[in-house]
Amino acid sequence: MTYTSSTVRVPDVAAVPRHIAIIMDGNGRWATQRRLPRVAGHTRGVDAVRAAVEACARQGVEYLTLFAFSSENWRRPTDEVSFLMRLFVTALEREIGKLHANGIRLRVVGDLSMFDKKIQDLINRAETKTARNTRLTLTIAANYGGRWDIMQATRKLIEQSVAAGRPVEVSEEAFAEHLAMAYAPEPDLFIRTGGEQRISNFLLWQLAYTEFYFTDTYWPDFDADALGRAIGSYTGRERRFGRTSAQLEPQSQNADSLPC
Repeated sequence: MTYTSSTVRVPDVAAVPRHIAIIMDGNGRWATQRRLPRVAGHTRGVDAVRAAVEACARQGVEYLTLFAFSSENWRRPTDEVSFLMRLFVTALEREIGKLHANGIRLRVVGDLSMFDKKIQDLINRAETKTARNTRLTLTIAANYGGRWDIMQATRKLIEQSVAAGRPVEVSEEAFAEHLAMAYAPEPDLFIRTGGEQRISNFLLWQLAYTEFYFTDTYWPDFDADALGRAIGSYTGRERRFGRTSAQLEPQSQNADSLPC
């Protein structure tokens, strides 16, 4: 059997990333530095989410994915988890109308069965309301983990084989169709705020060829200018996807020769 990897399929590279994925880290530390309760950082973080969505929409980013609550975050203090759930409800209730009015589609991915019915109903209504919007797809990863995503996709492949009564073809393409974000291209740019330099079980499959950008800026302070610096860093990089720099030169020359 001939094996081909999806990584040899080189996507178009543009000055503005088509898909940005962000781990929004540093809310608690931002609050602690100001002698505020940690939850104050989470509240301020919602404002940063709004700013990031607006900036991405203005710059022509097509997909923005935000890691809001990981499957490991249940280990946090009970009071903090409860506050995060209430904040999630409030944000959904207050922001969905604005997102819809601005042509933004909302998707929420993760094991949503862990959330109470009110949150699940709000998510369903928000996704339905914005389903036809095309300006920007905003994905919130909630109770999400990259390992969970890979396992649930594997289970779906097995279930498909059982239903068919025979083994189904196993390929990267077939597997990727069952991932939680099968509707989106793989991220071009991954950003993590807060100074940590790891991906923390986020989009493990999808980040194989993504450009990484780490910043010490805490998420509540990550504004449109900070996003612009991250995109600027991305724009200055050479995305080779296994090729050499010399192979990319003809493409750059052709791009330079295009009429303005």
